[in-house]
Amino acid sequence: MAALCPCGSGASFPDCCRPYLRGEADAPTAEALMRSRYCAFVRRDAAHLARTWHPSTRPLDLESEFEDVQWRALEVLSATGGGEDDDTGTVTFVAHYATGAISMGAHRETSRFMRVDGRWLYVDGDVTAS
Repeated sequence: MAALCPCGSGASFPDCCRPYLRGEADAPTAEALMRSRYCAFVRRDAAHLARTWHPSTRPLDLESEFEDVQWRALEVLSATGGGEDDDTGTVTFVAHYATGAISMGAHRETSRFMRVDGRWLYVDGDVTAS
């Protein structure tokens, strides 16, 4: 049996985010893209982040995005727009993480997405860390 997807969807990784990370399919919604990007952070997959980050806001050094953080769980709180017929959307989520043996935290973000040439891209987000 395949492992569950780190994105918290309840589906297996091969049936959920893996095709997006491998570039075999494009995420059909902003939420699906956000979940796949969370998986990319978990798996330290800079290539997927680069492919799915709008060029106007993408950092030059994506490796710095993988500082000493271990992502533990994702909670999607809400999504507005971002459907298969939309051109923009937002997704609000909380990503729980650990830094070191006992330091825990939560990254809360409302991410903005835009469809460009039929593909969803992450543009930016409003972040609250705790």
